[in-house]
Amino acid sequence: MSSPGLRQFSHRLQVSTNGQGLYDITGQVAQWLSGRGVRTGLLTVFVQHTSASLTIQENADPDVVYDLNEFFRRLVSEDTRLYRHTIEGPDDMPAHIRAALTLTEISIPVEQGRLALGTWQGIYVFEHRAAHHRRSVVLHLLGE
Repeated sequence: MSSPGLRQFSHRLQVSTNGQGLYDITGQVAQWLSGRGVRTGLLTVFVQHTSASLTIQENADPDVVYDLNEFFRRLVSEDTRLYRHTIEGPDDMPAHIRAALTLTEISIPVEQGRLALGTWQGIYVFEHRAAHHRRSVVLHLLGE
C-alpha cells in the first residue's frame, strides 16, 4: 500500500475581539481542518500579535474562562506608574506582559482527521487589550 505522502496547508483566520477576554476559535479551526483531507498530522496555530496570545483551556464551564481573565487582570496591573511604555494607553504594556506569560503558538496533533483535543478542551485567542481588535491567527497543517 503506498502512502500519499506529507502535505502542507496554510490558512489565516481573522478573529474580532471586543476587549479583554478569551475567544473560542475551536469551531473555526476544526471546520478549516475538516476540508483538508488530512488524517494524521500536526496543526500549528500562531497569533501574529504581541498583545494577544493563545491558550488551550476548558470549554465546558464559562467560570473557568472568567476566572482566568480575572486572574491575569490581578496579576498584571494597569497602573501606568509601573511602566515606561505608556504611549499606547494604560492597557498596552500590561497586554505585552500578559502575552509574554502565555503562548503565541500552540501545536495540536491531528488524528483520524480531527483535532486531538481532550473532551473539555478548546482553543482560545486570549485578548489582553481593552478595546476592540481584529487578530490574525495563522494555521499551518502538516500531515497525510
